[in-house]
Amino acid sequence: MAELIPVPFPRLVRAMFTSLAERDAIFDVPRDRFFRTPDGLDFGVDFHGARAATPFGPAAGPHAQMAQNMVMAWLTGSRILELKTVQINDALEIPRPCIDVPNIGFNIEWSQELKVPESLVEYVKGSMLIDMLIHSSNLHGDDKITLGPGDGDTVFDMSVGYDLAGIRGEKVSAFIAGMRDASAIVARLRAEIPAPWAHLRDIPFRTRISDTITLSTFHGCPPAEVEAIGTHLIEALGVHTIIKLNPTLLGPKRLRALLHDHLGYTELVVPDSAFTDDMQWDQAEGILTRLKQRADRRGVGFGAKFTNTLIVQNYRDVFPDSEKVMYLSGAPLHALSMTLAADFREQFGDALQYSFSAGIDATNFVEAVACGLTPVTSCTDLLKKGGYARTFKYFRNLAKVMQAEGVGTISDLIVARCADAGAALDVGLPEASDAERGRIKALAAGPVTTRLGALAALMAVAKDPERSSVLGEAAAEAQGHTWLQGWTNACATATLAAYRERLNHDDTCSKAKLAKPPKKPGTLLTIFDCLTCDICVPVCPNDANFTYDLDVAEVPVEKVVRTDAGWRWLASDAIAANKQHQIGNFADLCNECGNCDTFCPDLGGPYLLKPRFFGSMAQWELWAEHDGFFVQRGEGADLGEVGRVGDAAFGRFEGRSFTATLRADGRFDFNHEGTKLTVDLDARTIDARTTDDEVAEGAEIDLTYLRLLNTMRRAVLRLPGHYLSV
Repeated sequence: MAELIPVPFPRLVRAMFTSLAERDAIFDVPRDRFFRTPDGLDFGVDFHGARAATPFGPAAGPHAQMAQNMVMAWLTGSRILELKTVQINDALEIPRPCIDVPNIGFNIEWSQELKVPESLVEYVKGSMLIDMLIHSSNLHGDDKITLGPGDGDTVFDMSVGYDLAGIRGEKVSAFIAGMRDASAIVARLRAEIPAPWAHLRDIPFRTRISDTITLSTFHGCPPAEVEAIGTHLIEALGVHTIIKLNPTLLGPKRLRALLHDHLGYTELVVPDSAFTDDMQWDQAEGILTRLKQRADRRGVGFGAKFTNTLIVQNYRDVFPDSEKVMYLSGAPLHALSMTLAADFREQFGDALQYSFSAGIDATNFVEAVACGLTPVTSCTDLLKKGGYARTFKYFRNLAKVMQAEGVGTISDLIVARCADAGAALDVGLPEASDAERGRIKALAAGPVTTRLGALAALMAVAKDPERSSVLGEAAAEAQGHTWLQGWTNACATATLAAYRERLNHDDTCSKAKLAKPPKKPGTLLTIFDCLTCDICVPVCPNDANFTYDLDVAEVPVEKVVRTDAGWRWLASDAIAANKQHQIGNFADLCNECGNCDTFCPDLGGPYLLKPRFFGSMAQWELWAEHDGFFVQRGEGADLGEVGRVGDAAFGRFEGRSFTATLRADGRFDFNHEGTKLTVDLDARTIDARTTDDEVAEGAEIDLTYLRLLNTMRRAVLRLPGHYLSV
């Protein structure tokens, strides 16, 4: 099936707040992993003139495609969310599985998996849910998660591709317009907020969701097309624009030398066509220069992102043989992309906004931030054990380094981490006199705490009475600010160049340093019992896998046979369910990417072999060729532990469909492939009737299916705060 079905907005709201109240988590992100800036520190950065509370966010991939994904990313500290790429072809047939992250990353999916109008609504839903959390008292008042001033500041960055005709077309144009003015969608969704949270209907929801775009220049996009799209975005639409570049800009000789000779990934073969079909360095230099000039004239921000994935030949046995190439991410791409970013920064200086995404994890996040990259985005690492919550270590490490350096802001961190901040002053103080330069460089050459005093010295120079008499106080303040920013940018350039040299000469990103792929002992996964390690839950970017509890140790296998004297009960073995704790799969949110299979210790894949639950009767009926369940809460009287009158479970087993509905007397109306029975499981009595005549003598009815349906009904409807139970 592999088709994503967005969760209705009212259900998302109920699940979000109910889960927080009942199990101290939101969408499977536990409260103790919610982000909050440590006291005394400011992780805030500027992105195209807007403040974001952190420099981090998910790359335009699976972690920023659905509304609940956006919320989980935000809860764990993402404040610049690069939303999944939208393009005109929204009827893609992507082979499954499509993600393979044993240690480095490979994928074959490359665009949004929703229809374009669905993506628009989904991104607005995500934005509104985040706004509700910011304004909700539910999230405040607890020392572990209280948001400080500005901690909620969030930027949503659109990603579009891949050709000018598609971007200028009605479908994508409407998407961009809707993201820039979502008033109508916000008004509609505002009214859908369930009654218990009616007080949040009137909060000032963001209606201008985004006015920034990161252009995805997919592999093979012609250079002239890239420039034409950039020109359209800047001049016609007036949006802040970032051009995503490809690692092949390093050229075949240099890239292969790094990838094979230095890093040791000799099994990764980059086709010659990846270089000849893509933009060359001199072309990129000219295109970025011209687009920057257009952006300056239009008064919008402009930058470059490093980088897209890298095309390599498909040599693994995960993806279908039809896929001749796959797209590389992770550690090797980190070294390649940092090298390219440093090259461009040396060429363009601080003229561009520099965005980054390649192999970011807890070990290199601080390095990337200290290089002045904004945002620093991740995908591959978030697909590993722990999922979104892995970013907890990112920010913990950032806080530790800032506290050790004695700095409180990201700008100060960039200066403090520069190995030769004094030399950077030659770039940062182009108009200073020799005496001024000498005085400040002396300060910058000292210990870190003294070095940062040079910032104050810069302002003192700008406010010098002699200068003030010439420039005027306002001009002096402006000049001082220019020097401060110039020095910070120069330090970032120097640090990035030094990091490039380190990656090009040490084994930080080498194959030898890679963690071993997850082990699989060889046990076959079954519908019920497994190791129940729960690893498959957080590694799913869409929150499709979940845990539930059974209230039985086994499900009896029993049948009844119609005789002339009534019904004869036949019992045999039972379906074992030795563990109360079990794993399920929410089919609406599962695109069968295969990532949970990579990390599951057992063989077979949770997304394939665990019970599949659909979010609606319509979906259960639509995917008639797939086994699975739909559970529906009744609206009748509460029968206590038994459930509510009208509770129903619909199940399909090997293509055969069954239904069980709870009656007011505690019995079940059971539809067994057209035969309708009323069954009392405790008293072992049956009333049977068909649409025509009485059930024929000798007819056999398998009540095991009724037992399974009842077991699943009870388990799912008592899930605390889950999409399926709220």
